[in-house]
Amino acid sequence: MDQPYKFWIGGVWKDSPLQLEVINPYNNRPVGTVCYATASDIETAIGTSVAAFEEMKGLPAFKRADILHYISEGLQSRKEEIARMITLESGKPIKDARTEVNRAINTFQIASEETKRVEGALLPLDLMPGSEGRVGITRRFPIGPIVGITPFNFPINLVAHKIAPALAAGNTIILKPAPQTPITALLLAEIIASSGAPHGTVNILPCSNDLAEQMVCDPRIPMLSFTGSAAVGWSLKSKINKKKALLELGGNAGVIVHADADLDRASKRCAVGSFSYSGQVCISVQRIFVHASVYTAFMNRFVPHVQALRVGDPMDEETEVSSMIDIKAALRAEAWINEAVAGGAKIVVGGGRQGALLAPTVLTQTSPQMKINCEESFAPLVTVTPYQHLDEAIEQINGTRYGLQAGFFTKGLAEAFRVFEKVAVGGLILNDVPTYRIDHMPYGGIKESGVGREGVRYAMEEMTDLKFMALCF
Repeated sequence: MDQPYKFWIGGVWKDSPLQLEVINPYNNRPVGTVCYATASDIETAIGTSVAAFEEMKGLPAFKRADILHYISEGLQSRKEEIARMITLESGKPIKDARTEVNRAINTFQIASEETKRVEGALLPLDLMPGSEGRVGITRRFPIGPIVGITPFNFPINLVAHKIAPALAAGNTIILKPAPQTPITALLLAEIIASSGAPHGTVNILPCSNDLAEQMVCDPRIPMLSFTGSAAVGWSLKSKINKKKALLELGGNAGVIVHADADLDRASKRCAVGSFSYSGQVCISVQRIFVHASVYTAFMNRFVPHVQALRVGDPMDEETEVSSMIDIKAALRAEAWINEAVAGGAKIVVGGGRQGALLAPTVLTQTSPQMKINCEESFAPLVTVTPYQHLDEAIEQINGTRYGLQAGFFTKGLAEAFRVFEKVAVGGLILNDVPTYRIDHMPYGGIKESGVGREGVRYAMEEMTDLKFMALCF
């Protein structure tokens, strides 16, 4: 039998009597076994992270940049191996897994470049009598050891979005990967191990939620960076009191297709945005609002795109939609669909389930109060609703507790700025779906979708303290 994967703490590979078997969600076959950290391992991780910070915060920018560039190059050299592991652990179609690895390569390279651009500012202070001959300067300083917690749906790139900006800013980080996809993160640890980063700069350890919470609450940890469900994220935030928190949480992203939209593009992109990785993306298209004058024309284009999606084995190069992360997730989504149908909704496409594989599903005649609209489905389902006036569509987009990203298809510049001003989300994607993200842009939500912004430079700002010094000449 293959040896279990060890975890990485303080520059040492460690094993443990606690072990977890990772299961392929598509075929239920074992992928591998990982060692799980114990309470004493948590203490070691925190201690080594604190010690490494003393060295890391004094490391010159060019050395931090070299470390990050090395990690980027290491991912490049092993990208097919890592992509296949992503698919085995998460059920993500292999071509999407390759795209994710390419994004992670880019994320670390962006961080390498941003390391050299951590700038301050010079402020004139002589704005009133008594302040003559004074100027001020600002500078950013690393905050210290950070705990990063990541979900299963992007097991390499969301890990990169914790580690890369932390290192670029001069911090250390302890990373807890998702229990469904820990091996991918441990492959990254193998690259980091030979990067030249001081031992303890990056600790990657699968562990229980209780031990992760213990780390987050430890007084030696000044910051939490969490990506996951709103319920867990806000619960952790309530327990860390005055510590800094960067929370990237859930959403139920909406798209508005206006009367003047390019329907061919909108329908095709909405099919991609709704069902990529079985809708298990926090900015997956969940709600589409189409102007009544083009509703039928949109549906006549959109439905065939959905029906043409290739569903099956994620290792098949042609597969576009595969299983959800586990049977429990598929059963929950199926129950929400059935509940909506019982309340008057109509299934236009899909609705069937085989094990953890839920067919891409389109529903109409839904109401805003249905779970498939007001909660985060995190599943391959989307609702389509006609509207008469643009303000009505904006109101529906805003009518949930989430506010991550939204999309708007239109040719009208005035309408675009109107929606940008009024829509209650962290990001508006014009003439594309809200599922769009590139890794240097500011990314994050409002309301229950989180606090703070990722995107390497923006995350670096979250992970540093701004200091000011006034000078009198």
